Amino acid sequence: MFLLSRLFLFLTKSADERKKERDDAYLAEATDLYDLEYRMRKLDRDAATPSAAWLGQY
Repeated sequence: MFLLSRLFLFLTKSADERKKERDDAYLAEATDLYDLEYRMRKLDRDAATPSAAWLGQY
């Protein structure tokens, strides 16, 4: 039953919601303020640069 509910939640969430949850979990793992700032900058850089999928490369 647990797997069924998780699958339902996965299918009902949008890609943006899933990405935001992944990013929030990543930021929550920071060990101190410097680590948090580094992770925030890394997410910003990753969002600013096009991914390989957008370039047609896999």
